[in-house]
Amino acid sequence: MTVESIGAVQQRTADAVKQALAGNSPDEDAPRRLSFETTDQLAYVFTPRAIDLLHAIAQEEPASIREAARLVDRDIKQVSENLERLDEYGVVEFLDEGRAKRPVVPYDEIDIQLPLRGAVERDAAPA
Repeated sequence: MTVESIGAVQQRTADAVKQALAGNSPDEDAPRRLSFETTDQLAYVFTPRAIDLLHAIAQEEPASIREAARLVDRDIKQVSENLERLDEYGVVEFLDEGRAKRPVVPYDEIDIQLPLRGAVERDAAPA
């Protein structure tokens, strides 16, 4: 996970396209990267409750959303909404097992890179 400007993402993408056109294929084991333009966007997805939920799913491997909700002692509706958001960003996947959707975290770890100096624009301050 990174917090970086759209321009930085576009430059990285352009560089990757140039490398591919030159015949240099990307490393198949290269990590996936998810970039957020602001820290607010990052915090919207990775709330403390979302992080607790990710830990519980990765460690306990619940068989359903309902079981995941029990693991974190939260309402199933809240957990379902949290999981849908994480799924939108590719952090969680669902496996259909009968009538249940089993949440799966396909990663052993998530690294967050938050630059403190450089070209990242600061989030707008509230008025």
